[in-house]
Amino acid sequence: MRYIDDDLKGKTILITGGAGFIGANLAFYFQENHPDAHVVVLDSFRSGETLSNGNLKSFGHFKNLIGFSGEVISGDINDKALLAKLERDYDFDYIFHEAAISDTTALEQDLMIRTNLNAYKDLLDMAVRQGANMIYASSGATYGNAPSPQTVGREAPQNVYGFSKLMMDHLSRDYIQKEKIGIVGLRYFNVYGPREYFKNKTSSMVVQFGHQILSGKNPKLFEGSDEILRDFIYIEDVVQANILAMHPKENGIYNVGTGKARSFQSIVDILQDQLAIHTPCEYIPNPFVGRYQFHTEADIGSTMRGLGYKSRFELEEGIKAYLPEIKRLFEEEVE
Repeated sequence: MRYIDDDLKGKTILITGGAGFIGANLAFYFQENHPDAHVVVLDSFRSGETLSNGNLKSFGHFKNLIGFSGEVISGDINDKALLAKLERDYDFDYIFHEAAISDTTALEQDLMIRTNLNAYKDLLDMAVRQGANMIYASSGATYGNAPSPQTVGREAPQNVYGFSKLMMDHLSRDYIQKEKIGIVGLRYFNVYGPREYFKNKTSSMVVQFGHQILSGKNPKLFEGSDEILRDFIYIEDVVQANILAMHPKENGIYNVGTGKARSFQSIVDILQDQLAIHTPCEYIPNPFVGRYQFHTEADIGSTMRGLGYKSRFELEEGIKAYLPEIKRLFEEEVE
């Protein structure tokens, strides 16, 4: 679905983290809806390097870009020489900044701050010099255990990832006051959908539960999962918010969710009904108590007003749309 009427012919768009989940979906959106735009994907493709928690440092994967016909550049946003070369070689009109250390359980505070905050400032400075609009990924993790509905201005991050994203938002507000470019931060809640599979253990529980069920295994949920509620948002709604943020009514920080909290138990119930496979659930202790959001629900009132955004996918509809891809992945990647 096309979300803006603009003719982007002659426009140059940079997508950082473009081989990752959200970045790759944005790349294909432009290819399919605005084929005359010049799209440049920058990503630090996975190398096998891991964080101290054992998870991959980079989730960028070439398979997320199979079929993409734009430019692809391998590089790290922490590399100042690379950013300088990008600025010399291109004149960007829009920058979609999705690159980050996005693992909420990562403990490397220095790496998190350098990558998520300091490199973002370098990109902001480049955007200002080029007159490019900046649309960047913030996160619902900025709220921590703040009461629902989570509202911009009421943050309480519980991990360094959430803190780094909150500091990005503070920096953005400073630039909004000083500069004339468009700057929009999007606080994603629990995103699920195609091209997330290569996030491995940090992919959504929608795809993880789907593959457990298709494998004939008992879906594993944390104890009390019927009372652990999250705002689950389908990737197409996230793409919609990004595209609308190209021309906001007002610069600022916006929540991107459905505005409705659903349980992890609901995900399993929906998947089992749609797959017609009903294996008993297995309930396990939650090892992340104290570092875990037990209830998220985005206040999207300002997002609707400021971006013209409206969520199009309830959880049932999103899972139904995602199911063919979950099955394909199971057949081609899991089995």
